[in-house]
Amino acid sequence: MSVSGIGTAGYPVTGYQTRKTERNAESEAVGFKEIVEEKAAQDKATDYDEKAFDMVGPHAPQEVKDAWMEVAKEVNANGVGIKKNGMMSHISQMMVQRCTKMLRGETDYSDILGSTVGSAIRATKQALYDLDHPLAAAYRSIEAEQARIKEREFYVSFLEKLEKL
Repeated sequence: MSVSGIGTAGYPVTGYQTRKTERNAESEAVGFKEIVEEKAAQDKATDYDEKAFDMVGPHAPQEVKDAWMEVAKEVNANGVGIKKNGMMSHISQMMVQRCTKMLRGETDYSDILGSTVGSAIRATKQALYDLDHPLAAAYRSIEAEQARIKEREFYVSFLEKLEKL
């Protein structure tokens, strides 16, 4: 309760709240700046091609991972559609395979490439087939269509490397 603008402890109510708000705003601004700088440093250090591989091939052998990383550098794209800034360019066929496994109730839905070179070849061939034979006509933006072209280029090159293993 306040009388004539003076609180119960004898302090002016508005002055106390203003100083407290100013201190909180200053500490939050400093904290926010530090968080943004830390996040930017983490983003620069993150290899999104490797992160994309981990999304679809956590149990794949090292030679499959090496082929994935090599193709991702050559094509400047990966099979999951994650761009260099960490954003998704479009929904890729390997992401569709992940979602399909999830909807079927499979517990390890992230393991698209499997644990052998042969299983990675099968998954890549399936993704390439699905990309070339869509179930329905879809109207896409120019950016999404360009991303799908890069995705196809990635799958073709990845498949070639896998078949040489």
